[in-house]
Amino acid sequence: MTVLKTSMRNFFAHKGRMALSAVAVLLSVAFVCGTLVFTDTMNTTFDKLFQATASDVTVSAKGSSDTGQTTSRTGKPPVIPASVIGRIRGAHGVKSAEGTVFSTSVTVVDGDKDKLSPSSGAPTIVGSWNGNDARTMKITTGTAPKGPDDVMVDADTADKHDLKLGDEIGLISAVGTRHARVSGIAAFKVTNPGAAIFYLDTKTAQRALVGESGVYTNVNVTAAEGVSDARLKKDVAAALGHAYKVQTAKEVADANQKSVQSFLNVMKYAMLGFAGIAFLVGIFLIINTFSMLVAQRTREIGLMRAIGSSRKQVNRSVLLEALLLGVIGSALGVGAGVGIAVGLMKLMGQMGMHLSTDDLTVAWTTPALGLLLGVVVTVLAAYLPARRAGKISPMAALRDAGTPADAKAGIVRAVVGLVLTGAGAWSLYVAATADKATTGSGWLGLGVVLTLIGFVVVGPVLAGGLVRVLGMVILRIFGPVGRMAERNALRNPRRTGATGAALMIGLALVACLSVVGSSMVASATDQLDKTVGTDFIITPDNEQLIKAKEVAAVKSVPGLARVTEYRPTVAAFTTPDGKTLEKTDITGADPSYATDLRTKTVAGDLKDAYLPDSMSVHEAFAEDHGIHLGSRITVAFQNGTKAAHLTVRAITSDDTVIDKGAMYTSVATMAKYVPADRMPLNQLLFASAEDGRQAAAYKALKTALHDYPELTVRDQTDYKKALKDQIGQLLNMIYGLLALAIIVAVLGVVNTLALSVVERTREIGLMRAIGLSRRQLRRMIRLESVVIAVFGALLGLGLGMGWGATAQKLLALQGLKVLEIPWPTIVAVFVGSAFVGLFAALIPAFRAGRMNVLNAIATE
Repeated sequence: MTVLKTSMRNFFAHKGRMALSAVAVLLSVAFVCGTLVFTDTMNTTFDKLFQATASDVTVSAKGSSDTGQTTSRTGKPPVIPASVIGRIRGAHGVKSAEGTVFSTSVTVVDGDKDKLSPSSGAPTIVGSWNGNDARTMKITTGTAPKGPDDVMVDADTADKHDLKLGDEIGLISAVGTRHARVSGIAAFKVTNPGAAIFYLDTKTAQRALVGESGVYTNVNVTAAEGVSDARLKKDVAAALGHAYKVQTAKEVADANQKSVQSFLNVMKYAMLGFAGIAFLVGIFLIINTFSMLVAQRTREIGLMRAIGSSRKQVNRSVLLEALLLGVIGSALGVGAGVGIAVGLMKLMGQMGMHLSTDDLTVAWTTPALGLLLGVVVTVLAAYLPARRAGKISPMAALRDAGTPADAKAGIVRAVVGLVLTGAGAWSLYVAATADKATTGSGWLGLGVVLTLIGFVVVGPVLAGGLVRVLGMVILRIFGPVGRMAERNALRNPRRTGATGAALMIGLALVACLSVVGSSMVASATDQLDKTVGTDFIITPDNEQLIKAKEVAAVKSVPGLARVTEYRPTVAAFTTPDGKTLEKTDITGADPSYATDLRTKTVAGDLKDAYLPDSMSVHEAFAEDHGIHLGSRITVAFQNGTKAAHLTVRAITSDDTVIDKGAMYTSVATMAKYVPADRMPLNQLLFASAEDGRQAAAYKALKTALHDYPELTVRDQTDYKKALKDQIGQLLNMIYGLLALAIIVAVLGVVNTLALSVVERTREIGLMRAIGLSRRQLRRMIRLESVVIAVFGALLGLGLGMGWGATAQKLLALQGLKVLEIPWPTIVAVFVGSAFVGLFAALIPAFRAGRMNVLNAIATE
């Protein structure tokens, strides 16, 4: 009880000093809990949606996608004949069966040809209005579609794009473009996470999405009363045989959930990783806080030992303070985590993914994990200072507080730190010289961990040297005040090292990711410059394919020297080693593709692969199957009438990024074996302008394709910009998440300075008494903060650039061979760290300047 009372008294006596440490615990726990609540809520939202929209049993074509994505090379969804419905209705346990048609490979535009697709990446779904949808949707305005000129839209999409009854909409699919007017608006009875949904009547949907009547993509089957879904599935499957895919509502929901689960898991674990980084930084803050509190209470603890307190009691007293800190910070963090989750939901809403707070899911494991994690991390972080407190002898009551660290311990720390850093540097070297990316990535991870720990351990040793150098460069120009700031930073290298290390971790990751991102952009740009020999690339949206009339429109553009078709398909290969490989990718292209994409070969000339009955294979495929120039491969094209016997005329190098692993033949060769009405559609088109007419041809292409909004024209500059923007957006998001760790590190600097000011109260009073002005005092504390922040930035940026350079060596094995250091970003971060130091010192400097001189001198 005495230990508990002592701990409580000390905790509340120093509650101001504990506040920033509590904030660090709060932020870290809040991020963990917020991530878990947010991802659990997303899972709940999708679960409710998929369960509500699935019928008891769904019948679809064999091999069809559960999410409605087009799987055929015609751009149309796989279908089943209407006759199947009669067979289903005759099965035991069937109450009703209704055929439906839907597809996600559709572009929808308004009357001005502006796309109505979600900006969040959610799908655009066009389907037939049916009884299952009527159960899950409520028509809020107008009526359901009844004829070929009607379309109904979901309420969220209507609100976002300001659609009203009577507005014209264009639906562009592989079949063509169909125009309709909004006849109704329907709202989901459950949360719609952001998909844009459009409904047609069944006959119109068949013509618009498939191009023929009497077929469906799905049949929704409802069970008779008392019949389970599993029993119904078994009876329907027995009636149909094995020609179709039959799934229960749970199986459909699980399959749809699986399609989004990978995205949710990546988001969840990435955010938890950043929360872990914030926890790691928070550990330094807590260690610093308790180390300084123990140092400041040396005399007090010595007196406690003198009057009979044991080492265990002193140790337990400090750990109990940490326990209180962990419990309070974690409890507040759990509550803040729910707030963060709600904030993330609102942010996703701004991006187009609608999540309702009605579905907010807080599992009991979330607060339990948050409390456990926060308390355990806080107590573990306080263990070393508590152990140090227990070693204080009764004679310490006669000494001043803040005794210097043990020199022997400093030597051991330096040796251990250098050994770890050396081992980490060696691991990074092994990673950089690895022959395989899989092998190198393991060494990279080990090197990152070892160098990080090594720098943390050796930080106090580095602080002694680097702070002196920084003092000569930055502080000496401020005269005596600058020299005092330098000496204050050097007074306790362990504390300076730990404070700088907290900032180092966040900035090391920023530098590493900046180097990797810049190198990826530079490498991809270099690849485009070296390998892409075409001026323009035309691509469709929403996994659509390019139709014949669109190809004709491109070819009719004046100023184009050539247009290259690109038709991927699948085929069964029978290789010279006697193996048959089903569903192997092969691309039919025009001979000019050898010029449009300058692919390096290890044998032969790629142009020869486009000769009649010829093809190319990639290097790894040739090695696996003993293929060489002149080898013959039997190729049975999908939808072909007979097998082709193709001669290998070229073997392409695997040392590339664009079209890596592709195998080619000519469109003419493919057309010999596949009927014209079954030929795969173009996935891309490549166009090159006549010499000197690039600008005019680009403008003409844009004009010619204005009526085809599903197609996007890009030149090489557009592609490079799009690539840079994509990587830039990803990096900005990562920097935003890393900002949490940097905020915690800034709190660490603030806490270190605040406790340092308290520790030096008497010293500050004496300096003020002999003539140091308030302005000079505040400047001294700010300069001390700046030098600590810059010290952490130097370590972090140097370490991060080393990690990034090593990671780029591994990327080079995948074809990304250009190393680029983003010096503007590195310099900006370095300069920004100095301002971080200034900001962190504002409150401690202000409080120091307000001290009463006589009271400060009288402080014991």
